Amino acid sequence: MKIISWNINGIRAIIKKDFLKTLNHLDADLILLQETKIGADKIRAENISFPGYEIFWNPAERPGYSGTAILVRTNRYLGILEIKNGMGAREFDVEGRVQILESSQFYLLNAYFPNANRELSRLDYKLAFNQAIFKKIKKLTQKKPVILAGDYNVAHEEVDLARPKENIGNAGFTDEERAWMSDFLSNDFIDLFRYLYPEKQQYTWWSYRTFARKRNIGWRIDYFCVSKNFLENIENLKILEKLEGSDHCPVELELKFNK
Repeated sequence: MKIISWNINGIRAIIKKDFLKTLNHLDADLILLQETKIGADKIRAENISFPGYEIFWNPAERPGYSGTAILVRTNRYLGILEIKNGMGAREFDVEGRVQILESSQFYLLNAYFPNANRELSRLDYKLAFNQAIFKKIKKLTQKKPVILAGDYNVAHEEVDLARPKENIGNAGFTDEERAWMSDFLSNDFIDLFRYLYPEKQQYTWWSYRTFARKRNIGWRIDYFCVSKNFLENIENLKILEKLEGSDHCPVELELKFNK
């Protein structure tokens, strides 16, 4: 089974950048999208569809903001039991930030973590979101292993961004955000990329400014983290940095089983 996670920075924007061709190239069973930036009214009016996939939308109430979606391959049995939107916490669910897919063997969360913002004006909101999703995950792990995928909006360690010294205390690299990530991982969760590649420097997001992507001045803020007891099911994980269309690139997870 192949799962893709990708912050696309706007569904309509990426459609204009050969997204259909990219979907065919990715050839994934599940595609988790973050920052879709399309409201429920526009989804209905524009009737967006992708051949070979069923779309499960989770738009924010605020038009053109945040939002997530899951694309499910239609021509293959994947053992999916249910897909739910939200965590049951309205202050976060109104922004369309979390979807929970239950399969026969695991839970898969598609998450778009809040950005703390340049002046850290949303840091408290983000930390509250972090605690809420962690609480939800702890309940889910009592039933099945959990995969938490998406844009976490944090670079955990200095190796996870090109210029750590210059960014200490900035959004995405504050002590508080990094400490939460450390705490999360200490609760029997594994950051798969860092587990597989302990010292590798590879990024998933680059600022549009100053040709940062061309110069590879980036951050790794998009993750697949899994329950420790799920590790035996992992085949591989790749950061697909060559694929463009957004300021983020896709991250690909391959599982050993077929459903």
